[in-house]
Amino acid sequence: MQTNPAYSSLVAVGDSFTEGMSDRLPDGSYRGWADLLAARMAARSPGFRYANLAVRGKLIGQIVEEQVDVAAAMGADVITLVGGLNDTLRPKCDMARVRDLLTQAVERLAPRCEQLVLMRSPGRQGPVLERFRPRMEALFAIIDDLAGQHGAVVVDLYAARSLADPRMWDVDRLHLTAEGHRRVAEAVWQALGYAPEDPDWHAPVPATAPPGWVTRRTADVRFARQHLLPWIGRRLTGRSSGDGLPPKRPDLLPYEDLAR
Repeated sequence: MQTNPAYSSLVAVGDSFTEGMSDRLPDGSYRGWADLLAARMAARSPGFRYANLAVRGKLIGQIVEEQVDVAAAMGADVITLVGGLNDTLRPKCDMARVRDLLTQAVERLAPRCEQLVLMRSPGRQGPVLERFRPRMEALFAIIDDLAGQHGAVVVDLYAARSLADPRMWDVDRLHLTAEGHRRVAEAVWQALGYAPEDPDWHAPVPATAPPGWVTRRTADVRFARQHLLPWIGRRLTGRSSGDGLPPKRPDLLPYEDLAR
């Protein structure tokens, strides 16, 4: 990986993680790590261009069908691909099919950019995702293998202790907070060869007094009512939170300040 690179363009491919949920801006839209990364890269490269094709809820098959060829045709210097985790959270998941689809995506994208970036997604502590953890780790093994074959960079967010902290996760317990997204942007920034701005992004967050029993139970009830039950309902009916939504930033255009 080159030091102090001068990349001139970035295309982000993926689902809600790359779309930026739950890093909400005052106007109700989402920012997220990819926008933050683009802002940093643009500051180093005049005329920098950025596209974000991510749509929340997308499975890896949908990402391959709807985003990968579009991204490949853009000819960006850097392409980030994060997908497959939504598949592992479904009641039934064919990991062989996930591998095949990820392989297709990487084989199409790697030759069409200067640097392809893959990720081992972060995983928070707690019982909700424990049943899915073996699938997640199988997914990460696939990602590691593909990266080795195709010269992609793997950003290991799964091993970052800071991102496993529940305080880095929004009330839906599926998406990172603004601080979590900031740390992911820093991780990718460093993986691309830029000088660290926060060398300790992965370090554990300083301890604070845990919330009391009543506060925890109230949060659990709110989480179940507002997020878990609707999520289960969508899984049972085959619906997605991203149905009908367009890509976040569909064209590779000169960057403009997304922080607003």
